[in-house]
Amino acid sequence: MQHDEPAGPPHDRRPEPGDESPLDDPRVSLAAQLRAAAQKAGIGQVAPGEVPTASALLSAIGGVRGLVESIVPGLGFVVVYTLTGELLPSVLIPVVLAVLFVVARAVQRGPVAQALAGVLGIALSAGIALLSGRAEGNFVPGVVINAVSLLAMVVSIAVRWPLVGVVVGLLTNEGGAWRQDRAKRRVLVLVTWLWAGLFAARLAVQVPLLLSGQVAALAALKLVMGVPLYAGVLWVTWLLVRTVYRARSASGDAPDAQGAVS
Repeated sequence: MQHDEPAGPPHDRRPEPGDESPLDDPRVSLAAQLRAAAQKAGIGQVAPGEVPTASALLSAIGGVRGLVESIVPGLGFVVVYTLTGELLPSVLIPVVLAVLFVVARAVQRGPVAQALAGVLGIALSAGIALLSGRAEGNFVPGVVINAVSLLAMVVSIAVRWPLVGVVVGLLTNEGGAWRQDRAKRRVLVLVTWLWAGLFAARLAVQVPLLLSGQVAALAALKLVMGVPLYAGVLWVTWLLVRTVYRARSASGDAPDAQGAVS
């Protein structure tokens, strides 16, 4: 039987201009990676226009197991430091608890990436506290993360690419088309400000306590302003985004020419 292909191993064939797969395009690959990252974010648990549910909210914060893993180490610090006032056990016990969570996931062959990231973050905080000899050092990474997050939100609004809008654009495959719709744009700017307010509130409460050395109060308020506040802001974000996307869908999703962004 005759073959049109030249003889020789496949790698001897020089690729033709039209042979490339779309998946080989680095731009496509980057877009897919960004979309996957957006889907893993909290807001990605409910697509714009869908009705948010309590189960979706629980899933967005990691489920029951993720909730326990995020709260227990910090709670361990509060309890141990309140009872003993000692730095070493207060910062090491949360690390041990976080490691145990990773081991439990590994034994059950569950995903360990998120728990492992938690271990690294807790270990970093403990290391700073031990190196400085001050329990306040345990909270420095969290303050830095909130400050950077606040800056990112404000800058994204200033350059007219609010971060929540970027995430929603990835989830809906509409890219930056929402910027041409005044209603969508206003809501997405608003919810980005909402997240900026969350980070600002954390800094406003935690920084004075950090500077004044009120470690027990700082640890307790960090827990309160952690997952519970995050979940509340996420829920409001879902509701606002859902409202505007349903409204625009019902009206034909026609962009507002007067509100178009160049």
